Amino acid sequence: MQSINIIEKNIAVIGAGLTGLTTSFYLNKNKADFLVIEKQNKTGGVIQTEKQNGYLIETGPNTGIIGQPEVAELFEDLGDKCTIEIPGKEANKRFILKNGKWELLPSGLWKGITTPLFTSRDKIRILGEPFRSRGKNPDESLSQLVLRRMGKSFLDYAVDPFILGVYAGNPARLITRHALPKLYNLEQTYGSFIGGAIKKGFKKKTPQEMKATKKVFSVKGGLSQLTNALYKEAGTENFILGATNLQIQYISGKYISTFKNSEGNEITVKSNKLITTTGAYVLNDFMTFLEKENLVPISCLPYANVVEIVLGFDNWDGMEPEGFGGLIPFIEKRNVLGVLFMSSLFMQRTPNNGTSFTLFMGGIRKPELFEKKESELKAIVEKEFMQLMKPSKFNPSLFNLYWHKNAIPQYGIESEARFKQVEKLEKEYPGLIIGGNLKDGIGMSDRIKQGKSLAIRAL
Repeated sequence: MQSINIIEKNIAVIGAGLTGLTTSFYLNKNKADFLVIEKQNKTGGVIQTEKQNGYLIETGPNTGIIGQPEVAELFEDLGDKCTIEIPGKEANKRFILKNGKWELLPSGLWKGITTPLFTSRDKIRILGEPFRSRGKNPDESLSQLVLRRMGKSFLDYAVDPFILGVYAGNPARLITRHALPKLYNLEQTYGSFIGGAIKKGFKKKTPQEMKATKKVFSVKGGLSQLTNALYKEAGTENFILGATNLQIQYISGKYISTFKNSEGNEITVKSNKLITTTGAYVLNDFMTFLEKENLVPISCLPYANVVEIVLGFDNWDGMEPEGFGGLIPFIEKRNVLGVLFMSSLFMQRTPNNGTSFTLFMGGIRKPELFEKKESELKAIVEKEFMQLMKPSKFNPSLFNLYWHKNAIPQYGIESEARFKQVEKLEKEYPGLIIGGNLKDGIGMSDRIKQGKSLAIRAL
């Protein structure tokens, strides 16, 4: 006979990915009474680090950006529990594939004018960019914005590959003010990308703003060191892992979360507040106190499916992988979205001076690749990798594939309705706080910032 356990807490947190772990860390730091309910038998969500054949492998996100002060503050708060790792200046070297050849992505106005990536016409257009009128359509897509201000070659060989690298998405379907709010605000506030960037460069930053260095980061020993540290510092006793069949009701001002633990026992958690940090696509599964139609504006959020490929070479004789990696514009008609030069970025992640790469396939515009068999994907990877990185032969000592379903949310035209519905539900149900990558950005820095914000709101 199954035993039934009833637990009373002030706050229940659903999900122990990076957002939920950051929330939990700050809740525990402020001595809150909370419990985290996680479906998986481990924490960290998609952030997982493995060791294989002497290679240190990230099977989810590979790097983050210190794009928010909260990232630096989190590492400060963790102290010696984990150590941030910043690559050298070579990380600033990024490549774009054009006509089968890697070209260095330009940084700065002069390099933008001299690069072979852009047409002469668009290089002339860029000189007039500061004098163009700001956009008036708040729902302008990213591709419309770039075509209006910069030209088609900038869209094809700068913005499109960037969007493939971040969203695995389509700039024609992403709404700028939601997908890239900083870029949107640059035009709206200053009237120009170039002029705005120059003016912002002269603007004095606060000590907190200066913490957002925009540098690439990882963690010594892999990103799981960060999530493991958050889990321990949040108090492992505050987590229930392996929770299945979760159903949540709202009764008499309390959130009643019922589920089975890993031993098959039924657990009921009564809480005054409920924080969700999951993807939009699973809210229907457990938010049973809400009518299905109330969740439609949220759960309809489209996600990109992505296949991640990790390659390791004990003896590498191909193109020297110097820099961050290379992105591949959709116009180049390749199956690979991009290649990260992982062993160039971070030290001591390969055996005996080996070389490692991470590739990505699929995304919004190549969904059929996610459905292909492993043997088919391996054949595609071998063919394209030989062309891209030019080794004399394809003999990796490590060849791993990871499928990520519902990997990256796409902030499209439906975003405004989603955000408004979240606000509406939170007002209707006191103590309900809806987080996760369905709002506030998709990157690691966005997840950390939101996680801290969720904790502050709940406190």
